[in-house]
Amino acid sequence: MVSVINESRTATADHATATGIDIPAAAAVIVAVAVWASAFVAIRDAGTALSAAPMALLRLAVAALALTVLVGLRDRGLRRVPRARAPWLLIAGYAVLWLAGYTVALNAAERHVDAGTAALLVNLAPLLVAIGAAFLLREKLSRALLFGVLVSLSGVTAIALGTVGHHDGLGVVLCLLAAVLYAAGVLIQKAALRHVDALTAIWLGCLIATLVLLPWTPRLVTELSTAPARTVVDGVYLGLFPTALGFTAWSYALRRTDAGRLTTASYGVPAVSVLLSWLVLGEIPTLLALAGGAVCLVGVAISRRRSA
Repeated sequence: MVSVINESRTATADHATATGIDIPAAAAVIVAVAVWASAFVAIRDAGTALSAAPMALLRLAVAALALTVLVGLRDRGLRRVPRARAPWLLIAGYAVLWLAGYTVALNAAERHVDAGTAALLVNLAPLLVAIGAAFLLREKLSRALLFGVLVSLSGVTAIALGTVGHHDGLGVVLCLLAAVLYAAGVLIQKAALRHVDALTAIWLGCLIATLVLLPWTPRLVTELSTAPARTVVDGVYLGLFPTALGFTAWSYALRRTDAGRLTTASYGVPAVSVLLSWLVLGEIPTLLALAGGAVCLVGVAISRRRSA
């Protein structure tokens, strides 16, 4: 059995080398993009009953619990928890900025803008990450990446033009704040993943983010007492899938891929989110918004190609 597994891993690695594609990392990216796109819809739905910070607390607490069980089954102990101070500071940094700060900012934004608009504005973050990674992590800005970014940005612009009148100024500002927090979190997490594996990193991050948001526990209890049952379902879903599964898959891919190159793949999130918000919430996008989503996906495909 062990030899069969080793042969399978070798074959996968050989195929990745031959095609220039890391298949496990690519699969992880697809999972992360899909569940993150659905998060915008769930947040929009839950936002009618839960305010920004309590919703973030529910989401992260559920994720922390699920990941604690998963880590316990994998490790049966705390062998992979970092002992040095530096990894802890990095993990705490992205836990506060990305997992807690970004989540609260996004929840607040979606009380003012529709799910599709929020997704397209937040996903300006990959451009910030690509630039930041080049200067801070010394990653290469390839021509394919730059061209893919430009194509995707044109798609984002088309979506924005197609949703004019569906958002207000405060919602836009909050989405842009979420994008900045997202980008900062990714860059810090990339550094943290040099010291700790992906699952342990996101588990510890969710625990720290939950602790940061604990002061909103009384308000969460009060709001849940009058919320419809589907709001609880939304919160549990957000914790299990976009957070526990999505961030774990993302962390796995981030450890195997350049930060700038990887985050450009999240340009696919707005396209999927616009479609889901249309189907689930009845927030019907315009033809221009749909065309912009298709252009975003084209940009993602371009950016994933290796430079000559």
